[in-house]
Amino acid sequence: MSSPLLHATVCCYAFECSSFLTNPITYGYMDGFDSAVQCVTVLYWVCDPQMIARGKNASDLFPAVVKNVACKNIEVKKLVYVYLVRYAEEQQDLALLSISTFQRGLKDPNQLIRASALRVLSSIRVTIIVPIMMLAIKEAASDMSPYVRKTAAHAIPKLYSLDPEQKDCLIEVIEKLLADKTTLVAGSVVMAFEEVCPERIDLIHKNYRKLCNLLIDVEEWGQVVIINMLTRYARTQFLNPNMNEDKEEKEKKKTEATAIVKRKPYVMDPDHRLLLRNTKPLLQSRNAAVVMAVAQLYFHLAPKAEVGVIAKALVRLMRSHSEVQYVVLQNVATMSIKRRGMFEPYLKSFYIRSTDPTQIKVLKLEVLTNLANETNISTILREFQTYIKSNDKDFVAATIQAIGRCATNIGEVRDTCLNGLVQLLSNRDELVVAESVVVIKKLLQMQPEQHSDIIKHMAKLTDNIQVPMARASILWLIGEYCEHVPKIAPDVLRKMAKTFTNEEDIVKLQIINLAAKLYLTNSKQTKLLTQYVLNLAKYDQNYDIRDRARFIRQLIVPTDKSGALSKYAKKLFLALKPAPVLESPFKDRDHFQLGSLSHLLNAKAGGYQVLPDWPEAAPDPSVRNVEVKESVRAVETVTARDRGPLGPSSGEDVKKSEKKSKPRIGSSESESEEDDDSESESSESEEEESEEESEEETKKKKKVGNERLENTRTTDIHTHTHSERRNTHILNCDSQPNTIASVQVFDTICKPAWLYMQFLLNPPLPVSVPQTIIPSGNLKTYELLHRITGEGLSVEYCFSRQPFSPDPHMVAVKIQFTNSATSEAKSLHVEDAKLQSGMRIKEFPEIEVLPAGETISVVMGIDFSCSLMFFVSIQPPVGELMMPIFMTENEFKKEQGEHRNQCMEIKQYGPHFDCHAVVQRVTTAANLSRVPCGSDKECRFAGKTVTSGSLVLVSVVTKEDGAAQLTVNCEKMVIGTMLVKDIHQALTQ
Repeated sequence: MSSPLLHATVCCYAFECSSFLTNPITYGYMDGFDSAVQCVTVLYWVCDPQMIARGKNASDLFPAVVKNVACKNIEVKKLVYVYLVRYAEEQQDLALLSISTFQRGLKDPNQLIRASALRVLSSIRVTIIVPIMMLAIKEAASDMSPYVRKTAAHAIPKLYSLDPEQKDCLIEVIEKLLADKTTLVAGSVVMAFEEVCPERIDLIHKNYRKLCNLLIDVEEWGQVVIINMLTRYARTQFLNPNMNEDKEEKEKKKTEATAIVKRKPYVMDPDHRLLLRNTKPLLQSRNAAVVMAVAQLYFHLAPKAEVGVIAKALVRLMRSHSEVQYVVLQNVATMSIKRRGMFEPYLKSFYIRSTDPTQIKVLKLEVLTNLANETNISTILREFQTYIKSNDKDFVAATIQAIGRCATNIGEVRDTCLNGLVQLLSNRDELVVAESVVVIKKLLQMQPEQHSDIIKHMAKLTDNIQVPMARASILWLIGEYCEHVPKIAPDVLRKMAKTFTNEEDIVKLQIINLAAKLYLTNSKQTKLLTQYVLNLAKYDQNYDIRDRARFIRQLIVPTDKSGALSKYAKKLFLALKPAPVLESPFKDRDHFQLGSLSHLLNAKAGGYQVLPDWPEAAPDPSVRNVEVKESVRAVETVTARDRGPLGPSSGEDVKKSEKKSKPRIGSSESESEEDDDSESESSESEEEESEEESEEETKKKKKVGNERLENTRTTDIHTHTHSERRNTHILNCDSQPNTIASVQVFDTICKPAWLYMQFLLNPPLPVSVPQTIIPSGNLKTYELLHRITGEGLSVEYCFSRQPFSPDPHMVAVKIQFTNSATSEAKSLHVEDAKLQSGMRIKEFPEIEVLPAGETISVVMGIDFSCSLMFFVSIQPPVGELMMPIFMTENEFKKEQGEHRNQCMEIKQYGPHFDCHAVVQRVTTAANLSRVPCGSDKECRFAGKTVTSGSLVLVSVVTKEDGAAQLTVNCEKMVIGTMLVKDIHQALTQ
């Protein structure tokens, strides 16, 4: 299709899109299924493959698209937001009309909509809405969802670039977000810190240890940002770990005794060690940027004895794509200059493959040259001999230069390298010969008197070599050492004079120099030739050559007008020149931070933060201490992930958690952000506890504790005077979106260890309506706190399936405390609970004293507010979120035909259908009542969800082959799906 025809087609389709989006009938029924699908299709065409993504201008559709910003359909709203981010700056007037819609979106219950609204609002680069953006960012920074807080961190640099005067207010928001304990926010807020106020190191002090401990769980992009920031932070707050070794190098001229007296022992700061310890596991990351960030951190911060651990990780990255190899080799080339021994065991990993690009080959040559020493030089030179036969001429030239550097650095192989380069002078390739001449010229400067034959051989090449740099090198050698070749030098000058006008400028300058040197050493044979050459140069087009000719004429040819310098002409031209030092081009690059763009370009790039020098004296380490209450001793976090519907962990998990539950200063919790769907799937493989319950009546039930403990990661150790007192706080519900309720058990008996444990709860629907039908089936008991972890105190819970008398809309949870310790436990109560919107909790009365060896049971109520997903300490199975109801057989059949069903074939149940066993297992898995049925081959059960009253019908029908058909009818698809899974598992056990 031709371009004009394609443009016309796009315009026609754009007109149709505009008509559809502005159609009042479509807009009025946008929430309907068909119209919503059509609108999403149109917006996908506009936003993704056809127009915006391909660079097509879709701004003409702005009025039509922006009208749909108020649509309630989430998919439509997302696509409208994508469009607005792209074109809001061009259509500022129309975009401002939708500001009120974005402000309403910031209050939306859906966290994705709130985040998208903030993202669009911060992308509208209009100065007039800066106050609105500032207010939105402040509110989002306090949002319960970490995803929204992360979006707020992303919006901070946008607002700062739009209005730098808001820096002070933004710093306050950054300081607040830096204190966030969620790993999802950490990387984004550090990036905002780097963009807005990288000089405010004081903001990092209190959060340094937390960032170090959270680093392992942060997303990969955030890990790179945090590591680079912590590298610069450590260079300002800690002493150089290699300070003693650096002093030894500077004091080589002094006596050993004096050096030992002045040397001070170095002791690494614990926070410095914390950073190195927590970043080391990231060397195994699959992300090359993370590995490179850790490598540069170790190179800049670690002691020399520990830097070697990064070599293996960097060599592993060399098996990646060529782009990654290029960056890694740039940094390895810099490291290998100062840390040569680190990469010597991996010498063969830098051998060049024929499939490597030229730039990769050159970098590997650089590394091999840096690693060359007396031990491995023979192996490396054999490799170089192979590389010279390559068809890549640039690579061959780089190899010859590498041979010259090896000969310069290692005197033992200098003659061998020089002979090999002389043999290359007979190569058919002119570029190889020219590069060899340039390198030989540099090597001959070291021992010219021993290699006059080589100079004669090179003089004969002037007729064949046409490369200007090579011809200039030969002429310089002949002129510099003309005394060693007195017969050949004048003849070379004669030949060069004939072709002077056709030579390149660099060659002409060397011809003039050769003529001047021969005039001073052999004026009888070269006087006329020198004058001829100077006359030719006098009228050359290049002013440098003309000026050089005039200067040399006045200097070497004495006249009445000659100055005093003519007396020193020989000293000026024939002075001994120092031998050139062949150095690596990466020698001075280490002043740039490794892994940065500035290091790659060897020039300071925009936005680059200079790597600070080590301080002379250690700064005060107490600035990183976090103040806590005196009663706090240590905090240890145990996060339970992927719990099944039964809630407690298995015995092995408990043992593992016990080993990690030793108190230590500065411990921190690692919070993982996982999708709601993955967390709603429960493992259902936990083993049931078979211990018998021993209940007692509660003796003294009084006040509810009002004390509140602030969560902290860095704590101080203090002594406790009351060895017999034990305070236990149950069910401290966090306000974070993925931590609805957390169980905190605090123990201060004898050797108190404050314990902070999190258990996941994923209730699909709430329960708590008074019921008159006696629940059938056995009640399962779950472990909440193991007696070893609780230092003698164990806690178990179960769902009693009885109405909670204080509030019929709450689920009754029975909690049993057992004191297996030798001393009594005191003040067992619920700590100040933080609940999400809609959730309620009714605490049990405080248990003032629980004697040693005694057991007591209490009941508390929880209203889960019909939410489909929570993370709390107690996780009820879906069968516990419903109540049994009475229903006749006819009513059951009628309702079953009106509701959608979820069916599952049960083949593992067995050849014999036991109706009694089916009833027992179904009623154990779900709080349902049996419906009368005239058939012996079918069992029916009925119930309803408490809050919404949604009907739940279950039927199990046997078949002739001995299998059974399980059917669940429910209005709530999620409830039905999960209930089918639970009952199926109960029947197939």
